[in-house]
Amino acid sequence: MTATEESEPLIPSANPPVATTSTGKYRVSYQSLNNQKNGSSGTERNGSESPVAAVRFEKMGSGPSANRSLERITFTWSDVNVYVTAKKQRLWERISKGRRPVELKHILKDVSGVAYPGELLVIMGSSGAGKTTLLNTLTFRTGHGITVSGIRAANGRRLTPTVLTSRSAYVQQSDLFIGVLTVKEHLIFQALVRMDRHIPYSQRMQRVEEVIAELALTKCKNTVIGVPGRVNGISGGEMKRLSFASEYLTNPPLMFCDEPTSGLDSFMAHQVVTVLKNLTAKGKTIVATLHQPSSELFAMFDRILLMAEGRVAFMGSPDQACAFFKSVGAACPSNYNPADHFIQVLAVVPGREAECRQAINNVCENFQKSEIGMKMALESVTVDGEFGDSVVDANTVARRSPYKASSCEQFRAVLWRSWISVIKEPMLIKVRLLQTIMVAVLIGVIYYGQKLDQNGVMNINGALFIFITNMTFQNVFAVIYVFSMELPIFLREHRNGMYRTDVYFICKTLAEAPVFIAIPFIYTAIVYPMIGMYPGPEHFFITAGIVTLVANVATSFGYLISCVSSSVSMASAIAPPLIIPFLLFGGFFLNKASVPFYFVWFSYLSWFRYGNEALLVNQWSEVDYISCTRSNETCPKNGRVVLQTLNFSEDNFLMDIVCLFALIVVFRLSAFFAILFRAYRTK
Repeated sequence: MTATEESEPLIPSANPPVATTSTGKYRVSYQSLNNQKNGSSGTERNGSESPVAAVRFEKMGSGPSANRSLERITFTWSDVNVYVTAKKQRLWERISKGRRPVELKHILKDVSGVAYPGELLVIMGSSGAGKTTLLNTLTFRTGHGITVSGIRAANGRRLTPTVLTSRSAYVQQSDLFIGVLTVKEHLIFQALVRMDRHIPYSQRMQRVEEVIAELALTKCKNTVIGVPGRVNGISGGEMKRLSFASEYLTNPPLMFCDEPTSGLDSFMAHQVVTVLKNLTAKGKTIVATLHQPSSELFAMFDRILLMAEGRVAFMGSPDQACAFFKSVGAACPSNYNPADHFIQVLAVVPGREAECRQAINNVCENFQKSEIGMKMALESVTVDGEFGDSVVDANTVARRSPYKASSCEQFRAVLWRSWISVIKEPMLIKVRLLQTIMVAVLIGVIYYGQKLDQNGVMNINGALFIFITNMTFQNVFAVIYVFSMELPIFLREHRNGMYRTDVYFICKTLAEAPVFIAIPFIYTAIVYPMIGMYPGPEHFFITAGIVTLVANVATSFGYLISCVSSSVSMASAIAPPLIIPFLLFGGFFLNKASVPFYFVWFSYLSWFRYGNEALLVNQWSEVDYISCTRSNETCPKNGRVVLQTLNFSEDNFLMDIVCLFALIVVFRLSAFFAILFRAYRTK
């Protein structure tokens, strides 16, 4: 809030006053708004009218018919309170001690504020002051177990999460990208799924080039983003600017940034704040959190909001902050960083908690009673009433779908990105191809040149079971690492309304399908002739088909593990214990007839069982004679005897193939519902 704004009267005259900010002149209009519904005036519960003063800032010269690129938003919030459940009662405690009242911890306490168009508002405070909690609350991103009260509004209209998402962008602290994409490819994808569906493709690409130029990404636009520890990419400053570029593509009038300078050096941090200032110069309303900016960065801020113990200690311009703290006896020393001074004054020092909290209360109360604090409190008041009575934009109501792109556009864009990420992913293509060839050659050398005799039966059976085991572990762990690392990106993009869950899941599986078909075929093509299995192209292609089915069942099971796991480490930890029981029921370590009756149902879910039986039937069903190297009764006379020994039957061959297809469907549907549930909980 500038000095000019302070001098304006709270009650306007006939001619609306003009306020001057760092980016130009705005016309200030105070409207008496009544909560209306169906044409009737809103009243409080006691029946009296409740007019509310709402503040609207409009750029002089712009009218209500301005398009979205010229839209200005004055974002306000008032009486925001946040409570979090202190400790959940365990089940055994409920049984032994009975249910106790839920303890709530008060995190944010009656927080109010206002952010104007064309200004950079920075929320500052010591650790634990409530900066990130406030930002998440303003953007409706609070987690489970958190209770929020208060009003958030734009231009005097109460906001809903859907309306805010359509009019704002949120640059999160952590940069999540698919690292094998280039900067331009990433922005092209963002333009395809985030820009309005009526915008033609040529204009989208033009917008991408404009954003690349505006945010100084031209030099690195064809450079891969990078994967830490695996793929070298762009620098930290370029990655942070890319985060802004992703959100700036849609030209939102309101932007939120959580710790945009985190992890950057002073030069990179200055570049990032300069980007924010350039955006505010175009009329954007930007709210950001910063932990402890340098004095150079502090001088660039238009307004600051100081938080302490979940309360507002000050809100206004940097100059006003220095004057206010001087008035309360905490003047900033000369040649000292004001940001450091304010944070130290408002910090709770260990060992002096009571004294520090008393000082914080004094500062907060003095600000509430000051002229700046009372003016801010008046400007932050918005439309009163129930949440369903909020006034929303007519265009937002008309657009029923929460997604900017149509289903077909989402499908094309996500499939395009998924395919690029597959062919560029070194672990999925190069490493797996090399691994497959090496393992195939190794197994082929070990089992080389088997004969159809008594010893060859056991060796060939073992080699076929290794087919299944290798395809299972190789594909499960490949999917776990690739799919799990992308899950945080999917959850963030889905929450931002970029694409549907089913579109992502289908495109991801379709893009990876060629790899999971080619790898088993290459493996079989190397091993099959080296071992000397049953000759003939028909048997070879049947074997390759069965191995491919087993690989895709394992892939589907890997999808399921990835979708139910919270992290890559968790997925890799639970995968082996879950696979081992299926392996034991495969018919190699435990005869099919020896499965305990209470585990028979579990054996029906084992792809090892169906794959092993199908491979053995394909190998031995047409073998009429097996030579015996030793004269004993255990020597099988022909292939049918081998199958009978293992309690396998030729009649089950087609059923085994059908069951493998069914397991693919069951596991993938289960994985889809798991990721759908996670997306629903996140949203």
